[in-house]
Amino acid sequence: MKLTDKQWEKLKDLIPDGAKRADGKGRPWRDKREVLEGILWILKTGAQWSHLPSIYPPYQTCHRRFQQWQEQGVLRRVVETLAKDLQERGEVDLSECFIDGSFCMAKKGGLLLGKTKRGKGTKIMAVTDAGGTILSVSIQSASPHEVKLVDNVLEERFIETIPERLIGDRAYDSDPLDNKLKQQGIEMIAPHRKNRKKKKTQDGRKLRRFKRRWKVERFFAWLFNYRKCVVRYEYKEENFKAFILLACILILLKPFMR
Repeated sequence: MKLTDKQWEKLKDLIPDGAKRADGKGRPWRDKREVLEGILWILKTGAQWSHLPSIYPPYQTCHRRFQQWQEQGVLRRVVETLAKDLQERGEVDLSECFIDGSFCMAKKGGLLLGKTKRGKGTKIMAVTDAGGTILSVSIQSASPHEVKLVDNVLEERFIETIPERLIGDRAYDSDPLDNKLKQQGIEMIAPHRKNRKKKKTQDGRKLRRFKRRWKVERFFAWLFNYRKCVVRYEYKEENFKAFILLACILILLKPFMR
């Protein structure tokens, strides 16, 4: 998968160069752009590392660099930098943010897995701003209800500023959640469940914002264009999260595709 020159211009200073030996010996490091493009091919196709085409650096090199960047937190810092840059340019709107979760089937063992009616899997949680820009993403066990996963995804947001309003579907209709978020200065807006027994607390006028919740659903549609994010084959949850962060980087770079 090839990056455009505009995309690479945004990334080149954020991706570290390989360390050089003090004595100047050893093989020179492969070009980091070529390595990144090889990793992105794996992300896009969902193929095994050993199937990486020969037009890219050796798959061992790409896999090793992927592990290094994951362990050093490079991918997380890249996403944060891109998101903060958008915020500084006034392109992030926190007046209404959208939250949702999506189930991801898991084929191997590992942590952050849970059993559901759909099988064993991981829950991907996401928050976008009013325009659909991704602000936070987290992975958790698929077993707990999404109401219990809100705190974690808010803690893992890419910018420091908290949303003014958080809009979700009926799964987020919870008075304890409303009160907890209210203490943080966040207003939770979600339609009431049909079996709700307590009195209604939502204002119908505010619920008009719910019709724009498709923006977070669009993010998941973009995310699942990258096949490594559709099914979790990674035993280590850190590696699966790293692929999701890579996908977020490409989604944030969509305006620079040409």
